[in-house]
Amino acid sequence: MNKYFQADGTDSFILFSVTHLLTLTVLLLVLFLIFVFRTSLKRQKMNQITRFTLAFILIISEISLHIWLWHIGAWTFQYSLPFHLSSISIILSAVLLLTKSYRLFEFTYFAGVGSALQAMITPDISAYTFPHFRYVHFFISHGGIVVANLYMVFVEHYKPTIKSLWRAFLYLNLYTGFVFLLNYFVEGNYMYISEKPVNPSMLDYLGPWPYYIVPLEMITLVTFFILFLPFLRKPPRS
Repeated sequence: MNKYFQADGTDSFILFSVTHLLTLTVLLLVLFLIFVFRTSLKRQKMNQITRFTLAFILIISEISLHIWLWHIGAWTFQYSLPFHLSSISIILSAVLLLTKSYRLFEFTYFAGVGSALQAMITPDISAYTFPHFRYVHFFISHGGIVVANLYMVFVEHYKPTIKSLWRAFLYLNLYTGFVFLLNYFVEGNYMYISEKPVNPSMLDYLGPWPYYIVPLEMITLVTFFILFLPFLRKPPRS
């Protein structure tokens, strides 16, 4: 059992392997089931149980990561505080499920879902694969962000607007500014805005620091617009 929680994984992650594709398929299946049973999930008791359960899973996933990092002696102020976009999105998505706040949804739908999808397609977990804790945690936490926000879309009928998109982009940049200052004071690299990650990533193709931040902003904006496309419907003619 200990080998599933050890610091070094026994097998390396392989991008788009059978394991990776099956994991993504499970996520799609969960989303499909939420969509199919969206009417039943609107019932007050079922709705409350489902939302609170999803929020609980998100919160526990974040707490378990910190326990694991502490257990293997890897928890540090420089890299382990919950200020990466994924961590803050997990926390805010849990709050969204508990409060049904539309303002939170505007941010978590674009910033949270956008970053989570990118992370799951090209995961930064090169040393871990299923059934190691880090692999399971990574996909439950990032997949949970997507599930939480699409639950609000399918069941609660939340719909982002073009103003939501620009607000999310503004809030994300304000948060990035805060994280940049935090990185300076704690000598960290939250959100990878102070230097590139050690493992290969998309940032390797965007130029050296700090120049990669500009194309990263453009990619973020394009991602937001892609996420907005399903809601670009013309009103019916009267």
